[in-house]
Amino acid sequence: MAENNETPSETLPLSREFEVETLPANRLVKFDLVPSEQEIEALKALFGLTGLKKMRLIGEIAPMGARSWQLEAMLGATVSQVCIVSAEPVRTRIDVPVRVKFVPENKIPFDTPENELDEDLEPLGKTIDIGIVATESLGLAIPLYPRKDGATLQNAQSTPKGAAPITDEDLKPFAGLASLKDKLGEGGE
Repeated sequence: MAENNETPSETLPLSREFEVETLPANRLVKFDLVPSEQEIEALKALFGLTGLKKMRLIGEIAPMGARSWQLEAMLGATVSQVCIVSAEPVRTRIDVPVRVKFVPENKIPFDTPENELDEDLEPLGKTIDIGIVATESLGLAIPLYPRKDGATLQNAQSTPKGAAPITDEDLKPFAGLASLKDKLGEGGE
């Protein structure tokens, strides 16, 4: 899930790092991440959202033995998207638990497909970036196909406003050929 870059990339929309060396080995560290307006705008652009409000990641990072850490948090956000059926705005409330274990790279079974792992394991670097965790968790929780309640295909618009609607005759693949045959038959036989 979250990458542990040595230095945060300039392209990351949201980054908040904890240096692993400064984390206490005998107690947990609590955090409350609320993105700035600029970060919200970057996240909206990244995920193609029309709106993003009340985003917050609240949780803690706890030690798990020698050189391993566990992040447990709750991600909350309200996202606005365009309905795939009616093109109307759709608002979705997201409240999801987030759990990631940061462990030394040699403790991650790289030969096991990620979808078969029982837990979300990430290689431990010099930092734990909760901004990346929040961004990836939000991306996974956003509906892929937002649909407004009650929207059905009968409500769908297949042509842009102002364009001529498509008729059943337009959809018949050989309708044009039949009229061409009639025209050719009149003068060609």
